[in-house]
Amino acid sequence: MKKSSFLIAAASSGSGKTTLSLGLMNALSRRGMTVQPFKCGPDYIDTQYHSLATGRSSINLDLFMSTEKHVKEIYSRYGADSDVNIVEGVMGMFDGYERMAGSSAELAEKLNIPVILLVNAASTAFSVAATIYGFIRFRKNVKVVGVIFNRVASENHYAFLKDACAETGVPSLGYIRKNDALKTPSRHLGLSLDSVTEIERFINAAAEEVERNIDIESLLSLAEVDSEEPQRYKTVVDDKVVAVAKDEAFNFIYPVNIEAFRSRIVYFSPLRDTSLPDADMIYLPGGYPELFADELERNSGMRKAINEYAESGGRILAECGGMIYLTEEIDGKRMCGVFPLKTTMEDARLTLGYRKVNFPELNIRGHEFHYSHTVPARENIPSMAQQFNVKGTLVATPVYRYRNTFAGYTHLYWGETDIFKLWN
Repeated sequence: MKKSSFLIAAASSGSGKTTLSLGLMNALSRRGMTVQPFKCGPDYIDTQYHSLATGRSSINLDLFMSTEKHVKEIYSRYGADSDVNIVEGVMGMFDGYERMAGSSAELAEKLNIPVILLVNAASTAFSVAATIYGFIRFRKNVKVVGVIFNRVASENHYAFLKDACAETGVPSLGYIRKNDALKTPSRHLGLSLDSVTEIERFINAAAEEVERNIDIESLLSLAEVDSEEPQRYKTVVDDKVVAVAKDEAFNFIYPVNIEAFRSRIVYFSPLRDTSLPDADMIYLPGGYPELFADELERNSGMRKAINEYAESGGRILAECGGMIYLTEEIDGKRMCGVFPLKTTMEDARLTLGYRKVNFPELNIRGHEFHYSHTVPARENIPSMAQQFNVKGTLVATPVYRYRNTFAGYTHLYWGETDIFKLWN
C-alpha cells in the first residue's frame, strides 16, 4: 500500500520549517485527511503546535535518546492509521548532535522517507541553484524529491527561483511569501487561552498560504512510499496508577513516555485541583510554572498535598518545571517546599543540550533546556546522579533526591525503559 510520508528539512534553523509544516498539516486536515505529525528531536513546543494543526498527538523521533529500532517502531505504529505522515525536521538538514548523527537527514534515511527541502530565498535568486545542488548530492541515500521556497518577494522573484531549481533536476513545488502574518508566535507563551488563539491564527494563515502557492497534489504524489504493515503490540497494563500533572503550567510531555508507564493514567491540574488523586506515583513534567507562579502560589491546597505526599515517601518524578514547582519559591512566590532550594529567573541564561544520566539503578538519556537556575535556600544538596553531554564530559547540572522524590532539570525519555527501576 502506498502512502504519502515525508520529512520537511531546511538548510539552516530559522528557514521557516515550522511555518511550512503547520501550513501543510492544517491544509491537509481541512481537506478531510488524517495527518499524523512527528518532530525530529526533543522539541516540546512544535509538537504542541502540530497537535493544534491536526487534532492528533505529535510524536518525537529522536535518535540520541532512543534506539533506531524504537524510532522505527513508534513511527510505524503512530502513523499506521493516517492518510499522510509529516515529520518536521530540526536545525539544518545535516546538523546532528555529532556531525550527521541524529540529524533530519539521518532520520529520513532510517525511516526511508523522502525529503521536501525548504530554502530561504530572501535576497537571492539564481544562486539558490548551488545551495539546492549541494544539498541533494551531499548524501545520495537521502532522497530530496522537491523544493519549496520561503520569504519570496513576488511572482517575478519566484520565476527566477523556479528556473534555478530546474537547473538542479529537482522540481519546485511552490513558495511562501514574505508575510508578517506568518511570523512564528513566541515560543515562551504557555498554553493559555490567549496564546492558543494566537497560535491558531498563525496556523490558519500558514494553511491559507500553502493552499494558495504550493502544489499540494504534486507534493503528495512525489512523497508516496510503500507503507509497511505495522507490528501489533499487546499493551500490558499493570495495577499501578500514575498521576500526571497536565495543564497550562505543566505540559512538556512525551506521549510515548506516558504509554511506557504501562499503568493506568490519571491527570490532575496543579493550577486548579486542590488535592491529589490516589496514585502509586506522581509525575510532574516540565512546562511554564514561572509564568503561572501567582496561580500556583494561591493554590495552597495542592502545594500542601504534594509536600505531604513527598514526606510520606510517595514516588515522585519531577522534570525541569516540575522540579521548580518542588522548590521553596520562584522569585519570591511560594511553591511546594520539598527541596530547600529557591528558583530564580534573574540573570537568565539558556542551558541546552543532550544528556546521559547515570542513576544508581538506571542509565537513561534526555535533554536539558531551561533559562532559570536554582540556589540553595540553606545548605547545598549533593547530586545523586551523574550527567554527561554527548562528548562524554561531566556536566554540573544536579539531580536531587528526597526520600522517594527524584527531581532535576533534565527531561528524560523512557519510551523503551522501565522508569520504575529508579525506585529499586
